[in-house]
Order: sequence, then structure tokens, then C-alpha cells
Amino acid sequence: MKPNAVTRLLCAATLGLGFAAHAPAQTNIVLWHALSGATGDQLLQLVERFNASQSTYQIVPVYKGSEQDTVKAGLEAQRAGNPPHILQIDELAADAALQARNAFRPVYQVMQEAREPLKPGSYVKAVSERFSDARGRLVSLPFNTATPVLFYNRDVFATAGLDPDDPPRTWMKVQQAALKLMDSQSVNCAYTTDAPAWVHVENLLAWHNEPLSERGSRGKQEKLVFNTRLLMRHIGLLSSWVKSGLFSYYGRRNEGEMKFAEGECAMLTGSSSSYGDIVQKARFRLGVSPLPFHDDFPGAPFHTLVGGGSLWVMSGSKKAEYKGVAKFLSFLSQPEVQAQWHQATGFLPAIAEAFELGDRQGYYQINPGIDVPVRQVHGTVPHQRVKRERNGHAAWLRSIADEELEAVWAQRKTPKQALDDAVERGNRLLQTLATRRPRAPAVR
Repeated sequence: MKPNAVTRLLCAATLGLGFAAHAPAQTNIVLWHALSGATGDQLLQLVERFNASQSTYQIVPVYKGSEQDTVKAGLEAQRAGNPPHILQIDELAADAALQARNAFRPVYQVMQEAREPLKPGSYVKAVSERFSDARGRLVSLPFNTATPVLFYNRDVFATAGLDPDDPPRTWMKVQQAALKLMDSQSVNCAYTTDAPAWVHVENLLAWHNEPLSERGSRGKQEKLVFNTRLLMRHIGLLSSWVKSGLFSYYGRRNEGEMKFAEGECAMLTGSSSSYGDIVQKARFRLGVSPLPFHDDFPGAPFHTLVGGGSLWVMSGSKKAEYKGVAKFLSFLSQPEVQAQWHQATGFLPAIAEAFELGDRQGYYQINPGIDVPVRQVHGTVPHQRVKRERNGHAAWLRSIADEELEAVWAQRKTPKQALDDAVERGNRLLQTLATRRPRAPAVR
């Protein structure tokens, strides 16, 4: 979180001390999170809005660093008997958290006990199902969720003779745009990407209705199967772009986003959640378009996957404190609050009415592009077999895929060799872990 956000929190706390003798004691509800920059500031605004709306509870947000650091700190505090009430957990850790049953309380249960019931039908299914148990009940509250999109620099497009109102929708159109951008000498980097395994393996497959893994009949061991002709062709295309200078790779996280926001790259595929930070930093007109697809693939595009994080309720708190947790989560689920969060950050709204509210208000006409990720996850429903397994090892599997893709970008491996190796390494890991630990049941 930025210094100004911390300063405001400290000032609020100091002012509160002066009234302590006259006002009833408030119950503090501690929230540990990993949101910084523009999204951290937006979180603080929501917290301040909730705290000002009532006098019984005080939400205390604490920035704990990276997603990994935040989860690690939360679990360590839980083991020590002093956990925060709410812990923000990203999607990779969420799969493992589902198996740490004693560390968390299901959100649906906390809300029921506090008589703050959730309305399952009001949630966007594509978003909520990622954070629900086998019976469709919310285990955690979707919060900072996103899906990959194509960002582009409208000003550079215009300079290069490209139509800013007609961004490339297919990967071949991206190539044509990249060639024109480089020929015009408008930029030194035509295209870059963040999160290559998430964007170019997991979501590329779902976008074309292809499975990442299969389990087979009678609950057999999960098996990775993504070394397909589609992905070999796609990674081969990207590899050719690296060789010809159309694709510049900077790293697995948000290094590409930073280069794009600085105006060094004209196009970026990355998380829709980058929207807030890019708008804050960029000195150009931002364009947002759906993730490109291969238009000669039958039925494509289908829909992309929901990633990001959610809010988990940690175990070990008092009943009165859980009441405050439920009140805050209920506040976050209000359509007006969801709309504010979505519109300011680019995160997906978890409540369908939040998107409808923005549509009625004309927000998407004034700010074209921010509706793209919402419409993208509402695409054609893929076959059941493309749905992701919750094996608790997603972070390791994604890291393996990233390593192999980086070998392709560095010209050390062919696309086929890298994908075959990623599948072989991943399956070997799954087999090893399956023999060490039994699969935990879904939270009930």
C-alpha cells in the first residue's frame, strides 16, 4: 500500500484515541492483504467507507507484501494462535487452502451464523464457482479476480497507421499489427506478455475449449495433456515473433505491464487487474480488447478462466468478531460497492448486478474496454473437461510451464520439446505428490 494510504490510516487511528473516553469500544477486524499501488488505494477507500457507515466495527487493513508472503504470514499467525480475521489469498494458494480445513471457516457458514446470508443466484457463476465447494457454496469471497485481456496503446496505433478502434482480435492480426508497428518505428517493443503460462497455456486452452488435464474414468490420477497441436502451433508462433523481434519478454510477473505502462511496448497480454495501475501510470490513451484467438479453430472463442484472489475467513476468532467479518463481507457484496471496485481496478465484479448497474449508468460507453473481461468470462460455455482440477499444486505446475516456455523464448528448446517436457515433468510431480498425501475432501 502506498505511503499516503498508510498515513491516512494512522491519522484515523490517532483521532480515534481522542474520542475513546466518550465512544463505545469498537471491535477491530484485521484484514491482511497483498494489494499495493492503485488497487491498494482502492481497497483503503472501501475500508474507510465501511468504517464510516457504522460505529460497531473497525476494519484494520494491513499490507503484508507479496501474495506468497501474505499467505505464509497468515498461516504462521494461525498456528501461533493470533491470526488475522480475514486473509486475502490468491488463486494458486487457494487450492491448497481448501485442504487446510482447520485454518479457515467457510464464508457461507460465517454468513449464515451471523444472519447475513449470501444470495448464490446473485453471483456471477464464472467467478463464484472458482471459490465454491463441491455443493456450490462459497468457501471464500471472490474479491480481486481477473482474466487475461489484450491492452494496447491507442496513440501508438494511430501513429503507426493502425485503427485504434479496431484492435487485433486474432493472433494473426496481432502479428500484422506488430509488423506495422515495428516498420513505423513507433516503438522498440511491439508486443509483450505477463504470466506466460497463465495466459498462453491455461487460458489459451480454455479460450479454444481444449483441456489442460484429464482425470479419466473412475477418479483416476489427474494427467496433464496440454502438449497438443493447438498449443505447439501457438507457442511456435510466439517463438517466431521472438526471433523476428516482434515479441519482447521481460519476466513472469508484471514486468511486461511496467514496460507497457511506460510506453515502451505497444501491446500487452496480461491480467485485467492491471487496468487500474496502467491508467494511473500511463501517459497515453489505453485500449482494452479481448484475448486474441485462432479464428480457424472450430467454435473459438469460448471463454477464458477466472484467476486472482479472494477473502478467506480464518478460524480462531470470537463470535462477535465473526459478526463484524460477516458485516464487512456483506458490505463488499453490495452491487454499488462491487461496481466501484470493478470500475476503478479492472477486477471482475462478483455480483452480476454490479455490471448491470454500470451498464445502465452508461459507464462502459464512457470508458470503453473495461467491460471486456466481464463479457469474456461470459462467453460460450466450454466442455466440462476444460475445468481446472483443484489439486493444491497449481503453483508448482505453473512454474514448470513458465520454465519451459522461457526455454523456448531463449531458443534453447523447440515448442514441441518444451511442451512435452512440461507435461512429463508435471505428471511426474503429480504422481509423486499423489503417493505422499491423500487427496483432501472438499470443504463441507
